[in-house]
Amino acid sequence: MGKPTGFLDYKRQENEAIEPLSRITNFNEFHPFLDEETRRKQGARCMNCGVPFCQSAIKLKNMVTGCPLHNLIPEWNDEIYNGNDKRALSRLLKTNPFPEFTGRVCPALCEKACLNGLDQDPVTIKENELYTIETAYTNNWMKAFIPSVRSDKKVAIIGSGPAGLALAHDLNRRGHAVTVFEKEDRIGGLLMYGIPNMKLEKKVIQRRLDILTEEGIVFKTNVNVGKDITKKELEKEFDAIIFATGSKKARDLNVKNRDCTGIYFAVDYLTKATKHLLDNTEEISAKYKHVVIVGGGDTGNDCVGTSIRQGCASVVQIEMMPKRLESNPWPEWPKICKTDYGQEEAIAVFKKDPRIYETTIKECILDDKKNLKQIKTVKVQFKDGKLKEVKGTEQILDCDLLLIAAGFIGVEDDLKKSFKLETTQRNTIVTQPNSYQVKDKYFTAGDCHRGQSLVVWAIHEGKECAKEVDAYLMGYTNME
Repeated sequence: MGKPTGFLDYKRQENEAIEPLSRITNFNEFHPFLDEETRRKQGARCMNCGVPFCQSAIKLKNMVTGCPLHNLIPEWNDEIYNGNDKRALSRLLKTNPFPEFTGRVCPALCEKACLNGLDQDPVTIKENELYTIETAYTNNWMKAFIPSVRSDKKVAIIGSGPAGLALAHDLNRRGHAVTVFEKEDRIGGLLMYGIPNMKLEKKVIQRRLDILTEEGIVFKTNVNVGKDITKKELEKEFDAIIFATGSKKARDLNVKNRDCTGIYFAVDYLTKATKHLLDNTEEISAKYKHVVIVGGGDTGNDCVGTSIRQGCASVVQIEMMPKRLESNPWPEWPKICKTDYGQEEAIAVFKKDPRIYETTIKECILDDKKNLKQIKTVKVQFKDGKLKEVKGTEQILDCDLLLIAAGFIGVEDDLKKSFKLETTQRNTIVTQPNSYQVKDKYFTAGDCHRGQSLVVWAIHEGKECAKEVDAYLMGYTNME
């Protein structure tokens, strides 16, 4: 512990954000890093407490607080304060293969459990993590690790999101020959096409993919497994096959006139926006349009930020749940209303918060060519466990672009059909009890196993599944 009084001497200081009206002119990341001296002081705020809840991942009231990867947070915070950035990197990479991703898009479960948060502001753990990995790239410390000994085992990973990449990273380093199949034209899954550029610039993903490729992992894009390569062909070529396909079946709306022009799923909208940036392909443009987004979560917020950058005429974000105003004790996950970057930008542009709470869409109103022109909304409340409309609360909103960001409901139908997969009530792949193994040589990890979740949980799933796959292939495992 470099400075025992650091948490008393220094206040929490975060990376500043570029002002909303400036940052909406482009799709670039907008949080410049702190200077080195200030960052080291932020590392000094770590208390090295007796029980570091930050790395514990404990479940309280059915919500997890603390890091699922069990990052050695006090250790690398101490190294940051003492100027030992290379040592900080070694401690960070011991548990987290991709801190450049989690350091940007993770909601920082670790910080919600930080002991400093009991009576003051928590340590800037997420930003300290990002500083460490970006310093490593700047100093050319991130080198490919090529196994000196290879097994004769071949592994197929279906899906290249964070779970698939974590599996590939760990199994390749163990010495197995790994091939990753991706249905899209680029590797990364929702990292590439679900998270917009201003949160995670795609060059960050490509930088890591270059290293993974140099390490010996084979990536194959534009391959729809089950169609372009059959189940029989996979089984013949590979000793283990792992589903890491995510939970990509989007939840739809059941409203009058749903079948019209002007309604899109958020994941399709965000995918086309990113492809337009990368390849100048056609996008679903919000320019001059009145945009309504169904869903109050991170994806809905990303749609707000994207539509503003495209030049929308207005934007409204509809949320069925009431506005969170209550507080709850540390170290529980804080149930409070936060204003995210997209909402900040909407307030700056349109002078009001885009969110409408306890509301749902009742009807889509069309023009004579079946184009969406307006929507009818109604207030809702939960009574006796059921969602009920509040009479007399209908409103008409202008809307010619409706984006559905209502979450996902499990694995896609084609995958289940191709491999005759059994699924749970949540439409996730059934595995053996307390296991990642489906049957025989088949395994699964990530959102298709646990349901829609966070990038950090997908990485955790990938790492844990990799150990089980290794034990299956070798009869034992020495993977940590």
